[in-house]
Amino acid sequence: MYIESPAPAPTVNSEFLFTDHDFAKIRTLIHRRAGIALGAQKRQMVYSRLSRRLRELRLPEFSRYLEMLESNHDGEEWQAFINSLTTNLTSFFREAHHFPVLAEHAKRSKQPVSIWCAAASTGEEPYSIAITLAEALGERASTARVIATDIDTAVLAKASAGVFTLEQVDRLPADRLRRFFNKGTGANAGKVRVRPELAAMVRFERLNLLDPGWPVKEPVDAIFCRNVMIYFDKPTQKRILDRFEPLLKPGALLFAGHSENASLVSPNFKAIGQTVYEVNRKSRP
Repeated sequence: MYIESPAPAPTVNSEFLFTDHDFAKIRTLIHRRAGIALGAQKRQMVYSRLSRRLRELRLPEFSRYLEMLESNHDGEEWQAFINSLTTNLTSFFREAHHFPVLAEHAKRSKQPVSIWCAAASTGEEPYSIAITLAEALGERASTARVIATDIDTAVLAKASAGVFTLEQVDRLPADRLRRFFNKGTGANAGKVRVRPELAAMVRFERLNLLDPGWPVKEPVDAIFCRNVMIYFDKPTQKRILDRFEPLLKPGALLFAGHSENASLVSPNFKAIGQTVYEVNRKSRP
């Protein structure tokens, strides 16, 4: 719950009227819908991103936009609202220390490997996971699966297309580029597309981590939930970690972001490496 200012004040020199009351309501709504806890310092970011929706919808002020949202609980604009307020910073093999750990863990598995990437964004992370599995498992990689989810439908559409600019892949070694990507020509010059055999390893689905049902039904070998928890408050973080636990096979790994610490949020997880965690079986009753 956020405390609203008793005297709404407009943002000065702005295209659209945006009061303290509007900002407080947006903070409440995005927390309720997506678990995202927006700090007071995010006011200008919120104004900038949602102003695009007001222009698109030809609305004169934020209060009208919020009235429209709240008048239709299941309206399509809610997804645009969420998409606007989510942050999607990603790159191939970001936080690179995780991928050798994943490779060694996958090699030890006697069964088909399944990985859940819980914040797929535009696809760089789940494709990095798939590349790691392909290199580590060889022929066994054909049975490996990566479940890639995200709350933002716009970035999921880009991810599932599997098309990237040369700038987005410029840090990948030449041998990886040749093996896992097709180079574009003609109208697609300056771009690459993920090869079909790699794309076949990844399944993209829209998921709000606050949803009561998740598409991951069977336990997985690892969950990548990196740089997601930082946008949630501590109670929301704990609820999500508690739901992760039964979805991890014995000895499975949880990969977190560089500024996240699962073991501080939940005693059911213990650190076994740099932002790498296992379920802490000793904490069970």
